[in-house]
Amino acid sequence: MMEWIFQGGGKVECGGYECFAVEMCDFLLDGGAMFGVVPKPLWEKRIPADEKNRIPLKARTLLLRGHGRNILVDTGCGTKFSEKELAIYGITATRSPDEALSDYGLSTAEITDVILTHLHFDHAGGSTFLKDGEAVPTFPNATYYTQKRQLDWAKNPTMRDRASFFSDNWAPMEKSGQLTVLDGNNLPLPHIELLFSDGHTFGQQLPLIKGETGGLLYCGDLIPTSAHIPVPWHMGYDNQPLVIMAEKETTLKMAVEKNWTLYFEHDPTIAAVTLKEGRKGVEMDQVVAF
Repeated sequence: MMEWIFQGGGKVECGGYECFAVEMCDFLLDGGAMFGVVPKPLWEKRIPADEKNRIPLKARTLLLRGHGRNILVDTGCGTKFSEKELAIYGITATRSPDEALSDYGLSTAEITDVILTHLHFDHAGGSTFLKDGEAVPTFPNATYYTQKRQLDWAKNPTMRDRASFFSDNWAPMEKSGQLTVLDGNNLPLPHIELLFSDGHTFGQQLPLIKGETGGLLYCGDLIPTSAHIPVPWHMGYDNQPLVIMAEKETTLKMAVEKNWTLYFEHDPTIAAVTLKEGRKGVEMDQVVAF
């Protein structure tokens, strides 16, 4: 039996938290890059591409309310991009965090904690905004959490992935004292455990909201969309392809055994799904309506 309690209006409950899917923006990335070695005739059946071979994606964050906390997992692309950058990434339907949170009766000042899965711009860009031309923390009263290995990597990226990291997305919180750098699974928030993935980028942390009979796993870029559930279907952006395949295989097996629901940050239409064992391995079972 699933633990989900459907409340209507896009809300479910797990682990003592009310869970809400919060969409920050739409954007576009190259379909070939998003699916690596998977041939286009296969992946475009799942997510069709435009005339420039780009596929539609969401920056979908997760709001958790409970245990006296208002927690946000990732922050979307943010509002700091130039017109040229907006065009390159096809960023549209952008909402400021205050606009997005107002749907749930909250303001940015009321967010107590921000869990950053990793520091790529489409995950951490909304952590700051420009005020008088300077990047400042979006959530003035929140503690931001990242992993030490991820922060170290972001500060010293390779030529392969340095275009994904911008210091304006974390340096203002270092300056303000709001950035807590974790070294392992020591997140001080009730009923939330961290899983780790190094295949996409080193030190990616994936929050698992734990209930009595199941859980909700925020998949980040381990499994960015529902189309990426098959183990070989991973991104060309992944730094370590064989590592991420092994991580996915292990995670999917645990998800079935422990009744986890997968929450997708980038799927254009599906926020979350349950899983089942299929003829070719773990596959999607039911869509969870947030």
